[in-house]
Amino acid sequence: MSTEFHLSPDTVAATAARPERVQGAPVNPPVTLSSTYVSMGAPDGSMLYARWDTESWHPAERLIARLEGSPLPALLHASGMAAVANALHLAPAGSPVVVPRHAYHASLLLARDRARREGGEVREVDIADTEAVVEALTSEGAEAGMVWIESPTNPMLEIADVPAIVEAAHAVGALVGVDNTFATPLGQRPLEWGADIVVHSATKYLSGHSDVVLGAVVTSREDLREALREERTESGGVAGPFEAWLLLRGMRTLALRMERIWANAAELAARLAAHPLVAEVCHPSLPSHAQHERAARLMDCFGGVVTVRPVGGVAAAEDLGRHTRIWLPATSLGGVESSFERRRRFPSEAPTVPEDLLRVSVGIEDVEDLWRDLDAALRAVHA
Repeated sequence: MSTEFHLSPDTVAATAARPERVQGAPVNPPVTLSSTYVSMGAPDGSMLYARWDTESWHPAERLIARLEGSPLPALLHASGMAAVANALHLAPAGSPVVVPRHAYHASLLLARDRARREGGEVREVDIADTEAVVEALTSEGAEAGMVWIESPTNPMLEIADVPAIVEAAHAVGALVGVDNTFATPLGQRPLEWGADIVVHSATKYLSGHSDVVLGAVVTSREDLREALREERTESGGVAGPFEAWLLLRGMRTLALRMERIWANAAELAARLAAHPLVAEVCHPSLPSHAQHERAARLMDCFGGVVTVRPVGGVAAAEDLGRHTRIWLPATSLGGVESSFERRRRFPSEAPTVPEDLLRVSVGIEDVEDLWRDLDAALRAVHA
C-alpha cells in the first residue's frame, strides 16, 4: 500500500530537497565551491561549468518549485531583477506588455527600456481594475505579448484578480508573469491559477535574513523553462553556490517567519488605523482596503507590508527614522527585522505614489515592542 500523502507547505519548506536518507548521509546538502568540473569528450549531460549548472543550486530550486506547485525545478538568478529581466524577455520582441502602474519601479524601468530597444509598448494599468486590464490586452488593435502582475503591488498594495486576468490573457495568446515576492508561495500560488511564470526576489521573504541577493523564476511549462534556462546561461545572471545555500537555509523557517510577520502586520495595521498621528494606513487585512474581499477570497494571507502616511506629510515621514529604536529606516523588505522607507525618495518611483507614503516591512519582533517604538516615534515627531 502506498505511503504517499499530501504535505502542507509548512512541512514541505522544512523537509523537502534534503539529501537522500541513507546511512551516514548529511542532513543538509553540501555546498560545491567549484567553477568547473572534470570533463572529457563530447558533453554527456554531466556537470561541465558552473555558469551552466551546479549541484549547489538544485535543492533550493526544487524546494521553490514544490512550494509553488510546479513539477519543474525553479531557476535561481543572481538577483530578483535578473529574474524579472529573464521573465520579461519571454514576451515576443515588439509585443506590448501590460504592467501595473504601481509595480516595483525597477521592473517598470526595465519594461520601458525593453520597449525602447525592441519595439512594442508598455501599457500601464490599475492592476486591481480587471476590466481595464482586459481592455489593455487588445487596445489599439495590437494584442499584448505578456501581462505582468504584482499582487499585492509594490508599494501600493493593490490586489489583482489573478485568475480572471490569466483567463483573459490566455484568450488572446498572451503570457502571464506574476511577481509573487510579497505574498510568497505560502500566501498564494499563481501557477495553480494558470499563470505561466512566477518570479521571486528571493532576497526578501524566501531567504528572510537580509544577507543575500538572489532571484528565482519558476514555470510548469517545459518550453518556457528551457528558454529561461538558456537566457540565464547566456546572460550569465547566475547565483553563487553559497548564496543558494543561504537561501535554502532561510527557507527552512519560512512558515514560522511568515506566520509571525503576517500576524504582526495585521495587528499593527489595525492599531495604526486608529492612531491620531496617522493620516492613512493601507493593508489588505483592513475592511477599508479597496480589495479586502478579493484578498480574503484569493489569498491565504494578507501580507507583511503595510503602507502608512503620517500626519505632518513628507517632513514627518522623513523624520520618523530618527526616533525609532527597533524599526530600521532602510530599503528592501522581508527580513526578520522591521523596517520602513519613504518610497518617493527614489526619483523613478511612480508619481502617483504619495510623497509621504512609508512602505513598512513588518518583522518577527514582539508586536508590543514594535507598537511602543512606533507609537513613541510618531509622537516624538510632533513633540
